[in-house]
Amino acid sequence: MGEIAPFLVPISLFVTAGAVLIFRGPFGKALAERISGRVPHSDGHGTESLRAEVEEMRYRITEMEERLDFAERMLAQHRDSDQLPPPR
Repeated sequence: MGEIAPFLVPISLFVTAGAVLIFRGPFGKALAERISGRVPHSDGHGTESLRAEVEEMRYRITEMEERLDFAERMLAQHRDSDQLPPPR
């Protein structure tokens, strides 16, 4: 035990100092708010920008669905014309 003790003191000091630095920063504040049950105040700008982005993505997906439907119809027409018997 006498040989291990001199190494434990500096290691425990480094671990303690690292934990203090981590928990005193933004991570520690977020953890404390989470534990206390408080909800962080939101100014609403982030929510509105996300909603606008979702609406834009919905619009783009709708456009892509229309293009896909058109391409499928064109391919089906081309396939059907190949299957028709030749005129007599």
